[in-house]
Amino acid sequence: MRIQKAIVKRIINLCHVHSISFYQLSILSAVPPSTIKNIINGKTKNPGIVTLKKICDGLGLSIQDFFDDSVFNDIEQEIL
Repeated sequence: MRIQKAIVKRIINLCHVHSISFYQLSILSAVPPSTIKNIINGKTKNPGIVTLKKICDGLGLSIQDFFDDSVFNDIEQEIL
């Protein structure tokens, strides 16, 4: 699995766990709804760390908590 897909899965799962929509996530995190949508739909291939930090802040998570999930265990090496 690539990192982009793992990030999408993690965001979707966190929204489910917190019982919030992607729109509500955008409000909580101060990230534009279009940015959240582009990440989820795969248009944004490499979401920046600042955006991920804002999403984490909106969910009350640290960056470490975000990446401390089994979805990131099988990430393929992406160095070309």
